[in-house]
Amino acid sequence: MDNSRKRLNSILHQLAEIDYVHPEDIPNIDLYMDQVLTFLEKELGTVREATEDKAMTKTMINNYTKNQLLPPPEKKKYSRDHMLNLIFIYYFKNFLGLKDIKSILDPINEKYFGDNDELDFFDIYSNMVGYERKVAKEVTKDIIKKYNESRDAFTEQDDESRDALQDFTFICLLSFDVFVKKMMIEQYISGRREEEEEKNSKGK
Repeated sequence: MDNSRKRLNSILHQLAEIDYVHPEDIPNIDLYMDQVLTFLEKELGTVREATEDKAMTKTMINNYTKNQLLPPPEKKKYSRDHMLNLIFIYYFKNFLGLKDIKSILDPINEKYFGDNDELDFFDIYSNMVGYERKVAKEVTKDIIKKYNESRDAFTEQDDESRDALQDFTFICLLSFDVFVKKMMIEQYISGRREEEEEKNSKGK
């Protein structure tokens, strides 16, 4: 097995190991900051970037509250809805700015944060995580497809040049996919923000 195939298999193995935070594992009691950090460190371990020392820090959480991404704690305690917000923020922050994350979470928090007789934040999260396994399988198939496409490129080159160019092609294919999806998310958020601003201006 060549080195590139070994690297691919290592990536796919890591992808298979990724797990979401199970709804039933999220405490339904209020927690102090240290308890929140301990929980996030444990539960986000499989998705944490290799360069990250901690999943989140006290400074980061305080900054999210300061920038109104996260509702303020009650008497220094964080509820289950706070925890759910932090989990979503953790995923979003890897590819979105704070302003866009706030645009995503604000409508949800305004309607579903705290006590709710109908649908609540926990119900929304529980519904969302069911898609993760399906998405992971689709991503795996797409990665393999892009890898195979990259192996069909530059086949006329000598071994050393071919390997370097094919690896570059593979990385570019993955990167372009990320770029396009990130751009789509940002444009979608921007369009929704403009619609909301227009609606508010007409209501004045």
